[in-house]
Amino acid sequence: MRAVTWQGRQDVSVEDVPEPHVQEATDAVIRVTSTAICGSDLHLYGVLGMFLDAGDVLGHEAMGVVEEVGSAVGDLAVGDRVVVPFTIACGRCWMCSRGLQSQCETTQVRSQDKGAALFGYTRLYGQVPGGQAQYLRVPQAQYGPVVVPDDGSPDERYLYLSDVLPTAWQAVEYADVPTDGSVVVLGLGPVGQMAARVARHRGAGTVIAVDPVAERRFMAQRHRVIGLDPDEEDVREAVLDLTDGRGPDAVIDAVGMEAHGSPIAETTQRLVGMLPDAAAAPLTERGGTDRLAALRTAFALVRRGGTVSISGVYGGALDPLPMMQLFDKQVTLRMGQANVRRWTDALLPLVQDPADPLGVLDLRTHRLPLEDAPHAYRTFQRKEDGCVKVVLDPWA
Repeated sequence: MRAVTWQGRQDVSVEDVPEPHVQEATDAVIRVTSTAICGSDLHLYGVLGMFLDAGDVLGHEAMGVVEEVGSAVGDLAVGDRVVVPFTIACGRCWMCSRGLQSQCETTQVRSQDKGAALFGYTRLYGQVPGGQAQYLRVPQAQYGPVVVPDDGSPDERYLYLSDVLPTAWQAVEYADVPTDGSVVVLGLGPVGQMAARVARHRGAGTVIAVDPVAERRFMAQRHRVIGLDPDEEDVREAVLDLTDGRGPDAVIDAVGMEAHGSPIAETTQRLVGMLPDAAAAPLTERGGTDRLAALRTAFALVRRGGTVSISGVYGGALDPLPMMQLFDKQVTLRMGQANVRRWTDALLPLVQDPADPLGVLDLRTHRLPLEDAPHAYRTFQRKEDGCVKVVLDPWA
């Protein structure tokens, strides 16, 4: 089969790899009909290569049709149309039963002191082959896959249940925005776009988003979101003007470790990425730092007594935080990998709604053949050609 493989820093290629098969009774294999490139994939593309091996299959946003099932997958059947959550969880353990599927004790990668295994996401999270491929083996298929209607609707109506929508929903849940309250979303990539729309849907009165890319702001503005350009205006003053001088009730950081405006950390990340893996991996795990411009902006903007919700991925071990500011402002922080299956039951009726209240059909900007993945990664990383969300077709 054909699959997108990591070959080196900023180097992916589409290669022939062995087709997956059922290995455990709780496995299923799906024929992938759509798979997407996530902002988190760009961290692997540009920063976290020391935790990958050449040939690793990438991707953690996939959906398709069940082709093969193990003997213990419950009601899941060959022919079902499914979306596959990026977190691999059992649904039965202590963590899963408490809505913390991203910490599943059955799939925890204890050798790396990490949470639940993830598709296509490095040795740190189990080195499970990912979904940017024609076929995908799905462990814990008795719980993970979400069966969706085979109603002829485009995959993009359901695909984002794999990651983007649950991540955005959790970000807003953790932000604890009061009804008619205010929230600022930093970063208008796919998760930021959806977080802003989810906040609107859930009753926020003022939703503001900050991103330097005009096309991303225009997309958000189509969904009643106020867009601010950090390169052209004083964001703090503009936000204060829009929030009665207090600042927003909540700020959602949807940027993460590769924020613009952190030149020293950016240079450090680049230099570490050039080291041999044996040197780079421990340095990143125990001494790594992130580009914290977005996070510092969140701390500066949020009102006193407000909440900062972090959905962007951070990986640094020694990030310096402004503890005096956080304590003085009595800020609540919430963060973490999305507990996907905790939120999908609430989201499925929304994406099925013909009115499309979350605008899932207004997110994908590029649909390309899987073979075009190298070009798609470059375009997405460079934010060129109005690129917000890339969906790859494995069979085009």
